Amino acid sequence: MAIYHLEAKVVSRGTGRSAVAASAYLSCSKILNDYDGVQHDYTRKKGLVWQEVFLPEFAPSEWKERGVLWNAVEENEKTKDSRLAREFVVALPIELSEAQWEKLLSDFISGTFVADGMCADVSIHDPYPPGHNPHAHIMLTVRPLDEKRNWQYKTQKEYLCVKNGEEQGFTADEFKIAQTEGWEKQYQYKVGKIKVYMTSSAAEEKGYERVSKYPKSTKYGRQNPIAERWNSEEQLVLWRAAWADVTNHHLETAGHEERIDHRSHAERGLEEQPTIHEGVVARALEKKGIVSDRCELNRQIKADNALLRELKAQMKKLVQAVKNSLPALADAMETLRANMIVFRYQLRHISRGKYKLGQYLDSAKPTIAKYLAVVQKIKNAVKERKYLLAEKREISFWNIPKAKELNAKIAELTEDIEELKFEKSVLLDRLNCTDDAGISTIKKDIVAAEAGLSKLEQQEAKYTSELESALSEYAALKNQGADFNPTELYAQRTDLRPEKTADAVQRIQSAYGEKFAPLVMFDSKRDVNDLLHEDAEERAYQREREQKKQQVHREKNHRSDNER
Repeated sequence: MAIYHLEAKVVSRGTGRSAVAASAYLSCSKILNDYDGVQHDYTRKKGLVWQEVFLPEFAPSEWKERGVLWNAVEENEKTKDSRLAREFVVALPIELSEAQWEKLLSDFISGTFVADGMCADVSIHDPYPPGHNPHAHIMLTVRPLDEKRNWQYKTQKEYLCVKNGEEQGFTADEFKIAQTEGWEKQYQYKVGKIKVYMTSSAAEEKGYERVSKYPKSTKYGRQNPIAERWNSEEQLVLWRAAWADVTNHHLETAGHEERIDHRSHAERGLEEQPTIHEGVVARALEKKGIVSDRCELNRQIKADNALLRELKAQMKKLVQAVKNSLPALADAMETLRANMIVFRYQLRHISRGKYKLGQYLDSAKPTIAKYLAVVQKIKNAVKERKYLLAEKREISFWNIPKAKELNAKIAELTEDIEELKFEKSVLLDRLNCTDDAGISTIKKDIVAAEAGLSKLEQQEAKYTSELESALSEYAALKNQGADFNPTELYAQRTDLRPEKTADAVQRIQSAYGEKFAPLVMFDSKRDVNDLLHEDAEERAYQREREQKKQQVHREKNHRSDNER
């Protein structure tokens, strides 16, 4: 089933990643990183379905080659903690084909990112076994391009200047004009034992000594307005909504009813955590339409058992009273028939509960097993990367080949970890968990579901036995009725049936309360009808009545003929 999952990441040198390594890993290709001289070769990696590079209007055509594109990005970023790319990882709907995935991503990327000036590098992964977790990685440039095909700035130095006691920020270009209007930069000067920012003209008048050549400026500078918008939370919300809209459009076009929703559970008015009153297990089971929790299940079983004892005691008295009384026999047979309706309802109710519990267990158990396996893989990969980083710190500065080898291994492990983290987050979504902390609750839910399933199976065996016993008693009563006129017996039974059936329905309603299901009751009545072959019995009764009518009519005509 289609699920919504969109994860936003940043490819940064500060986290040990490189744009070249990430692109090579995601596209299963071989690319040399000119920045550090490391060759990243992932051509043996499996699971790649499709890859493509999308360029905006002002991008150089040679950037269609991803190695050229990301090396250009790496070359332009100078700091050791530079943000190199933005990465989106999206879950693809399994309802669509590979060709439909490609069209979906092309429409989304072209209309959402490329149209806004970003270069996009996309890869579809469908790891073994195919179809269990198809997803796409979308790498995006973080700097806008100008019309001359040059990267624009991320941030500009913003100088805090003063005029007539007022302070205002200007970029270098803005200051050229502001300077002509009387604005001055501020520098640090030593006034006594303290340092104070002031203009050069004010300091010269007092003869203060400048202690720094750097003018006063804002801490982070002024962001490029386009980059600032791309980095905003508001823009992320719009991108998340766009992915849902485009995906739903393609699902509808392909004739599928499934839809995804980018909104959180809270935004959709759904509770994520169980309430204290209901208990941990109750909430998880009720979310899946299962009988509330273990306590409620036990209460239900007790109510069923009480009802069963009452029915058996009632039937014992009736059987003893039957003897040679036609009304007593009719009453006993209809009472037993009503009891069968109760048993069939209970069996149907149990069957529904078993089915829902089984569905939950069939989904949750394999998913949590996959989750635990992925978590272990992440731990192993993180441990190995830590070991390699330690080894890298110990090697000689001049051992460049070894350094390159270690850098390549570290880069591969880093990308492996990112891929595994995505797989883990998808599995958490499937388990309706917001984070790892919810896994302990899921484990308890599974144990509770297995215990509930076991109890339901025990109840099913008991009520099946009771139904078989009731059928045997009914057959015995029917044999006793062979000495009576069948038409009279059936007529008395049909007179009693509405009241007896209504009593059975009322008993079930009392036992099940709000969980009483009219449709299940309808099916239970039909089941008993089939078990007792009542349609044939009704036809025989109507046939005998018709024969009697005809007999009476013939006798009446015969008397009339004799009188004439």
